[in-house]
Amino acid sequence: MLAYIRKVVQIKRDEGASAVEYGLLVAAIAALIVIVVFALGNTIQKVFQHTCDSISQKTAPSSGNC
Repeated sequence: MLAYIRKVVQIKRDEGASAVEYGLLVAAIAALIVIVVFALGNTIQKVFQHTCDSISQKTAPSSGNC
């Protein structure tokens, strides 16, 4: 029985991703999102502001909030 357990333990190989690898993957994705937000944030804010201004001009003067 002990010989069988040793054989099974020796045959077993790690084939899946470990928690550390998943953690690194999540950190890389989070870093990419932060970079994109900082790079495109001002441009996106201008687009939304332009849209808000366009909507505000076409509605009644009392509803100036977007």
